Amino acid sequence: MIKNIFVAKKSKMPQIEIEAVKVDAGKGIVGDRNYAKRQEEGQNITFVESEEIDAFNTNFKQQIGLSATRRNIVTEGVRLNHLVGKEFMIGDVRFYGVELCEPCAFLGQLLANDSLSPPQVVKAWVHRGGLRANVLSTGILKTGMPFIVSNDLSY
Repeated sequence: MIKNIFVAKKSKMPQIEIEAVKVDAGKGIVGDRNYAKRQEEGQNITFVESEEIDAFNTNFKQQIGLSATRRNIVTEGVRLNHLVGKEFMIGDVRFYGVELCEPCAFLGQLLANDSLSPPQVVKAWVHRGGLRANVLSTGILKTGMPFIVSNDLSY
C-alpha cells in the first residue's frame, strides 16, 4: 500500500508530504519536479519500500526520514523489485515497472555523515533503492491505497 507521498516542485528542493496527488499518463505526478520530463523511461514517478528505509536505519545506525531517499511514493508491504517488467495498479491508475531505482552519487552525498561515506551509502542502497515506473493512465493516488499486480495479486 501507499504509506506516504512526497513531491518537490524543483530539483534539490525539499520534498513535501501530501495525502493525495494527481498523476497524468505519460507525464507523472502533477506539480512534481519530474513532471513531463522524458530524458529516460520511468523517471516521472519513483517508489521505495518503507521496510528498506527501516533496514538502512537499523543496519547502519542511522535515522533518515521517509522522504530522505527523494522517492515519490513510500510503500509498505510491497516487494518493488518484483514489479520490474510488470504492469500494476494503484486504485484506478495503471503503471509499468521500468527498472530498479538504483542509488546515485547525489543520494550518497545526501545521506552521508561522519559515520557513513557517500560510497558506503550508495553500496547500501544497491538493489534496495526502489522502482522507476511509467504512468499508463491518469488518476488520483492517496495514502493507504493498495497495489494490485496485473495477475490480480494484491499486496
